[in-house]
Amino acid sequence: MILSSIRDYLQANGPASLRDMSNRFDIDPEALRGMLGQWVARGRVVCEPPGGQCDGCCKCDSAVLEVYRWRG
Repeated sequence: MILSSIRDYLQANGPASLRDMSNRFDIDPEALRGMLGQWVARGRVVCEPPGGQCDGCCKCDSAVLEVYRWRG
């Protein structure tokens, strides 16, 4: 199941962007965001704010800035 694959990926590799995981699992970012939302709702995954280089100009692809981390 893809949810367990997402869990395993985040546990093994640490924080990952939505785009990285979308490429890894060959899943549309919006569909993946919904799957990640299930882990977020359970309190197992957190979506981290953009890193220090982001000044909020909105020129970057949001899938690059959206980083998820397993809470364990």
